[in-house]
Amino acid sequence: MNDEYYMKQALLQAQKAFEEDEVPVGAVIVLHDKIIARGYNQVEKLNDCTAHAEIIALTSAFNYLGSKYVPDAAIYITVEPCLMCAGALYWSKIGRIVYGASDEKNGYKHITQHHSPFHPKTVLTTGVLQQECSELMKSFFRQRRQ
Repeated sequence: MNDEYYMKQALLQAQKAFEEDEVPVGAVIVLHDKIIARGYNQVEKLNDCTAHAEIIALTSAFNYLGSKYVPDAAIYITVEPCLMCAGALYWSKIGRIVYGASDEKNGYKHITQHHSPFHPKTVLTTGVLQQECSELMKSFFRQRRQ
């Protein structure tokens, strides 16, 4: 398994969000080459502005592991995390964050002026399947404007 494989799994989650008329962001958490948690945006469905893909996946991982930290895990997210999700990822002490598309409007870099809000030991990888992740978001917002 590699980054592209797990990002494709996150894209499947994002597609679920798209089909439910949610902003299409998906996430999977991987520990020792096994997906232990999945999440997709459910803000509208749950009427909860904190129901982002990353938060849902983190909560699932914490419950699965019986722990509030995931230092040996990696999260694959289709879009750059917002500042709220970056904070949750910081507190989770997650070992690795991999995301596909940048989010110029709502991503953490927009607010933090390019300083990393993640735990100092967290490894960050960006741009994995960037085109596919970006196209799903663009398609969603094009459809909404019609």
